[in-house]
Amino acid sequence: MIDDPRGFSDEWWSEITAMGWTGALVPEELGGAGLGLVDLLVLQEEMGRLPLPGPFLSSAVAATLAAVHLGDFELQKALAAGAIRGTLAIEEAQSGNPLDSIRATATATRDGWDLNGAKPVVLDGHTADIAIVAARDPDGGLAAFALEHPGGEPVPALDVTRKVAHLSLDGRRARRLGPEGDQTRILQRIGDDIAVAVCAETVGAGERALQMAIEYSKQRVQFDRPIATFQAIKHKIVDMLHQLELARVGTHWAAWASQVDDPVRAEAAAACKSFASEAAVMVTAENIQVHGGVGFTWDVDAHLLFRRVKQNDVLFGSQAWNRQRLASLILDSPQPAPA
Repeated sequence: MIDDPRGFSDEWWSEITAMGWTGALVPEELGGAGLGLVDLLVLQEEMGRLPLPGPFLSSAVAATLAAVHLGDFELQKALAAGAIRGTLAIEEAQSGNPLDSIRATATATRDGWDLNGAKPVVLDGHTADIAIVAARDPDGGLAAFALEHPGGEPVPALDVTRKVAHLSLDGRRARRLGPEGDQTRILQRIGDDIAVAVCAETVGAGERALQMAIEYSKQRVQFDRPIATFQAIKHKIVDMLHQLELARVGTHWAAWASQVDDPVRAEAAAACKSFASEAAVMVTAENIQVHGGVGFTWDVDAHLLFRRVKQNDVLFGSQAWNRQRLASLILDSPQPAPA
């Protein structure tokens, strides 16, 4: 699938649709499984272990979460049934708050909205049937718009197993989704939930990297003994395990906080994205080091796992911005009065 322009096959998409994965987050009354973000983590961790190619994250997670939070029932039904594949086009710059970087605009017409601008990195934007685009309305607020047959231009990406595209919006006709008024809060919530799902995938990739490092260290013999017996390798693997387990706990906490709408939901999402990304980059990079020279080659999957988590790091809010956001959420929150 790395060499396939689409990055997936129709047979594969039909298979995961038949298993109900595409409707995991959609309510049962709309044809979905009625599961929540905590349940989705099980799927996402396993997909990160592969790492899975194809548009599951873009369609069954990102576009579906957007449709759910925006309250578009028809779109939820179509996405759950696998009848269409969707994607979400938000980010325009890879630093800072993804929503603050939005410069794309939408202008009202007699029979809809005209979009202008561009989205440089849209997951599966060249194969999706519909793109949910975040753009600024005439009042300067943010809103979501459904763009059918986006037809993005494929562009190279660090993660060769996941396809991305550049989406030109100039003169494209779209329809508005969701409630009237500024949708910034809704879009931020959508971005937070997607970030948590991305972190679960990141944890899954880190888990496989750890297992690869352990197994290889048992098999690789140097100086007449397995390298697993060397103290330097032991310390390296223990550090990998430590980072991975903290990332897993943080991801599960963030998913639970979102599912029950806990007051610390936003803080949990920011903490999760900032730490899990850093931890998984470290774990997958150390896996390459444990493998030595062969770890830098295409003969093993170590580099594919590193590529996946490093690209995940900058998707839907980088770890640097999430640290800044977490600090702001904590420092700006009302403090309890002294006893």
